[in-house]
Amino acid sequence: METEGKVIKCKAAVAWEPGKALSIEEVEVAPPKAHEVRIKIVASGVCHTDWTFLHEVGKTMNPQPFPLVLGHEGAGVVESVGPGVTKMSKGDKVIPLVVPQCGQCERCLSPKTNLCTKNWEKTQQCVLADGTSRITCKNQQVHQFIGISTFSEYTVVPEDNVTKIHPDAPLDRVCLLGCGVSTGYGAAVNTGNVDSGSTCAVFGLGAVGLAAVMGCKAAGATRIIAVDINSDKFEIAKTFGATEFVNPKDHNKAIQEVLRELTNGGVDFALECVGNVGVMRAAVEACSPAGGVCVMVGWTRTGELTLVSEDILLGKTLKGSYFGGWKSVETVPKLVQDYMSGKLLLDEFVTHKLILDQVNQAFDLMITGKSIRTVINM
Repeated sequence: METEGKVIKCKAAVAWEPGKALSIEEVEVAPPKAHEVRIKIVASGVCHTDWTFLHEVGKTMNPQPFPLVLGHEGAGVVESVGPGVTKMSKGDKVIPLVVPQCGQCERCLSPKTNLCTKNWEKTQQCVLADGTSRITCKNQQVHQFIGISTFSEYTVVPEDNVTKIHPDAPLDRVCLLGCGVSTGYGAAVNTGNVDSGSTCAVFGLGAVGLAAVMGCKAAGATRIIAVDINSDKFEIAKTFGATEFVNPKDHNKAIQEVLRELTNGGVDFALECVGNVGVMRAAVEACSPAGGVCVMVGWTRTGELTLVSEDILLGKTLKGSYFGGWKSVETVPKLVQDYMSGKLLLDEFVTHKLILDQVNQAFDLMITGKSIRTVINM
């Protein structure tokens, strides 16, 4: 049935309040307004950031608006476009993006950053440009996580937060490029600028960390030390290029001391992919004082990072990396092509495939360390 210009009724996983399981509900998704795109979501990865917003809100984070539809790592097909949209049309395969790229703001025109300012404040408030959501449930507005909400069969996204991809791309794989894989891979090859022949340590072997391992390998690192408290993840880390493995639980000294001993003074590059300020400090202290670089990749709003000032003074560098530093709209289609040509691994990240009704099970698999990435097929 033709749906263009009409409200669409569909299923979505709604978070009614923080700390509670998601509820599968019938929602109404309004047509796109000017410069917006309505997307039929085909597949969505389940990212740790979704769980964090659900369970840490009101404890150590700033309150977020509820009710809310989570999900931000998806791929789908354009159902319709609003007035003024020229970059894509009905039927195009697309990936929604957590970082916009308008191509016109000062930051888009700068090679130093990927943090486009277009609608940034609004989407961080979980609404679109006009301050409202396009999703309602039981006559109540439902906020859209980062302006996206891929845990819904249909969603509406600002056009600068969407990129058109190859028509043959498998959506249940390339959806991972909407967040986790792009983030970790880019932290190594883009933000971190890992050198050929270098020694690297990657802290945390979730999807982001394993993508960082893959990036270190692509950059030509000689030693890639994978660090995680779950030894079950070490075998899969080999698939992505890890050469050595360290479990902090196997040692009676701090992990940074262990790494400094293993590397004769410290690693050239340390990538923190956990999102924990204690691990961030350990990563900095694991770096070589002779120009070692630490890249903060793991996302958190909790805690304060404290450092020994001499570590930085003597020549270490601490960097942050958001979405791998990629200019999103122009780069994600290239990463899709890299996957399709065999240059980038994606299949190996997917350990579980579930349906939308099982989204809470996907969270459980992630938190218990039993999954790398679960893909929800809509």
